[in-house]
Amino acid sequence: MIRKKVIAANWKMYKTPDQAGEFLREFLPLVADHSRDEIVVCPPSIDLCAAVEAVKGSNVAIGAQNLHWEKEGAYTGEVSAGMLLAAGCTHVIIGHSERRQYFGDTDDTVNLKLKTALEAGLTPIVCVGEVLEEREAGLTEDVLRRQCLRAFHAISAKKVAKLVVAYEPVWAIGTGKTATPQLASEAHLLIRGEAAKAFGQAFADNLRILYGGSVKPENAKALMAEEEIDGALVGGASLDPKSFEAIVKY
Repeated sequence: MIRKKVIAANWKMYKTPDQAGEFLREFLPLVADHSRDEIVVCPPSIDLCAAVEAVKGSNVAIGAQNLHWEKEGAYTGEVSAGMLLAAGCTHVIIGHSERRQYFGDTDDTVNLKLKTALEAGLTPIVCVGEVLEEREAGLTEDVLRRQCLRAFHAISAKKVAKLVVAYEPVWAIGTGKTATPQLASEAHLLIRGEAAKAFGQAFADNLRILYGGSVKPENAKALMAEEEIDGALVGGASLDPKSFEAIVKY
């Protein structure tokens, strides 16, 4: 089974619109001939229009880091799927561990956001993963099963085609620790099994599951060599054009 890998940059709360433009002007020529993988850059919302303008005609897509499930309304500070589409986004990250940890995202709101993104035609990158205490308590499998079960709840197999999942062992994010390729691969296999239960084996066989947790140029090749790992969600190492190029070209 050959699944086209997705290499996605999550810039978190870094870079102004001007800085986003500068990054992309330097980065795009470095990957202009790269067609093996799908490349996505997810800047802060305020940078989206500048980023979309900068990547026009290139092989790089722009995604958002979050969205609200309502179409519009009195939700100060939130951004809707329609707004993301109008800005030119094609992808959106949903349920990142930092959204869960700091901003109240739950398994149920992840489900609402996923439904909204799929209905809008966006490609959702849904994040799941355990924290250190859960891994040390032997609860990794239980946590991943629960997060997948709730995220996939009441979603039609007909509408789920664009889904991408990212496995983020939260204990490996920003810590410099990385799950071994084998540990990551085992988690991906479990997630694929949950997708098969929800949407059928044929869908699960084609589902792209990314690894996110201190991915760097030094470990990208070993991680990407695993059959179950279909790309990467890259944080800090995606903020420098040459560093992100090295990961894309692992």
